[in-house]
Amino acid sequence: MLAEAKLKALQELVQQSSKEELIWMSGYLSGLISSQGVGVSAATEAVAAAPKPAIGRVTIAYGTETGNSKRVATELAGKAKKSGINARVVSLDQYRLNDLEKEEYFLTVISTQGEGDPPAGAQKFYDYVHQTDKQLPKLKYSVLALGDTSYPLFCKAGEDVDAQLKRLGGNQLVPIQKCDVDFEDEANAWFQSVLDTLNQSSAPAAAPATTAPAPAKKSGKKIYNGTILTNIVLNDVGSKKKTHHIEIEAEDLTYEPGDALGVVPKNRPATIEAILKITGISPEEKVTHRNSEATVQELLHDKVNINFLPERVVKKYAEVVEQNIPATRIDLLDLLRIYPVKDAEQFKEVLQILEPIAPRLYSISSSLEAHSGEIHVTVARDEFRINEELLCGHCSDYLSELPEGTSIEFYIHKNNQFKLPAADKDVIMIGPGTGVAPFRSFLAERDATGAEGRNWLFFGDQHFTTDFLYQTEIQSWYETGILTRFNGAFSRDQQEKVYVQHKMLENAATFYEWLNSGAYVYVCGAKEPMSVDVENTLLQIIGLGAGSSPEEAAVYLEQLKEEGRYLKDVY
Repeated sequence: MLAEAKLKALQELVQQSSKEELIWMSGYLSGLISSQGVGVSAATEAVAAAPKPAIGRVTIAYGTETGNSKRVATELAGKAKKSGINARVVSLDQYRLNDLEKEEYFLTVISTQGEGDPPAGAQKFYDYVHQTDKQLPKLKYSVLALGDTSYPLFCKAGEDVDAQLKRLGGNQLVPIQKCDVDFEDEANAWFQSVLDTLNQSSAPAAAPATTAPAPAKKSGKKIYNGTILTNIVLNDVGSKKKTHHIEIEAEDLTYEPGDALGVVPKNRPATIEAILKITGISPEEKVTHRNSEATVQELLHDKVNINFLPERVVKKYAEVVEQNIPATRIDLLDLLRIYPVKDAEQFKEVLQILEPIAPRLYSISSSLEAHSGEIHVTVARDEFRINEELLCGHCSDYLSELPEGTSIEFYIHKNNQFKLPAADKDVIMIGPGTGVAPFRSFLAERDATGAEGRNWLFFGDQHFTTDFLYQTEIQSWYETGILTRFNGAFSRDQQEKVYVQHKMLENAATFYEWLNSGAYVYVCGAKEPMSVDVENTLLQIIGLGAGSSPEEAAVYLEQLKEEGRYLKDVY
């Protein structure tokens, strides 16, 4: 018989375990007893005979930008363990590259960013598999690629990793699975196929693997057709910036604070007219582009990117016109002027190499609870110079010029990694510039729903008088108590520049007190340098508040991340 303490511990373990875990433990104990030469009962032997994977450890490595890949990897590891498979989860930015040649079972969940790039945290691993020649003959792997079919290079990072692991001699457990934004069903089906393959490889007799049937493909994103209600500049006269507040009305809207609006910008009519004139092609001529038929006019206006073409497209253009063109990024119209096509027929070939216009995402700055039937966005008109020529960002230029009454198509991009906590939890929001957008949504939601948690906003921009975005609303929220604390940092209003991180440090003691009482911290805005500076300041505040070393402060911050209390939406 067991001692009372051991019996109690065993009973607690049994009560907390699933059926699959109990079967695994039974088999494990049976094997342990057998290895020590102790007889087992017929009943125990029968349980021990239950199928158990005999494979080694499975590594599930993820590369993520928004947190989706991490969430998927963690969920899959839990399913693996319930099946009796020893699985470890590791971020690709922490993965030891030399371990790859030692791996036997390796699964990677990786998203694609921008123009086919891997997430920043996966760049080191991505570069390594492209550059190394070390062969991986014992590696059995599979790739789950997350992406967005709205973008030209859908799941490119995952495809590249899959191809390189194959080049290095790895053996696919199951083929790569490419997933759109609605990825849950496809991810689960892929992992079930992986589990079936692993179980088959560990079974004593070769039985055909039962691959989970592919789920029915979802119809994709819901496209809303809205109407511009308001398009105003938030900055006052004299500001160097133009930040537009745009309100859109649409039917059957469904979104939550923290989500983003996705929009595909249209190309400028004047630019299209110039392209038609220089190439001599008829705007009404029908052409097929990526399995879809449209007129040349529709294609150039609505569907293909003609601005700031990436080098890969310029290279293809050079092949079509049979000319040597330096590696560069350039608008299609400039290409046509400098390296003209022979005729309209050759321009049709050029149309085939053009990529779809990539959608742009903007944090939603409204709340359905407070702004029923509407969705608001905060858009900074992006202006920059190339060779002394003043240029504008394609989408910010498009949106900023939309007059009231204009129709616009858009979709909702869910962001489950940037959501409000329970109504009684405290929230600290750090959002300079247009980073304030989701926090306007947060505060409007908490105001409309009567949430009792405290709210603290850090906002920053250049000048108090011209750049205090949503000043009237913020002051009203402060006066009515919705906004418990507010700190503004206006960098150009004094000789030394003051940013949000300086205001955080000025309030370090209170900031740490909020943290220790369970507050959630949100950061939105520019990834570099803002979010980096804010995180370094947060580490300072933790160190000062806890009287801890930098290493201990880093552990505290990591714990906040694990608890979902430190959340970023940066770009």
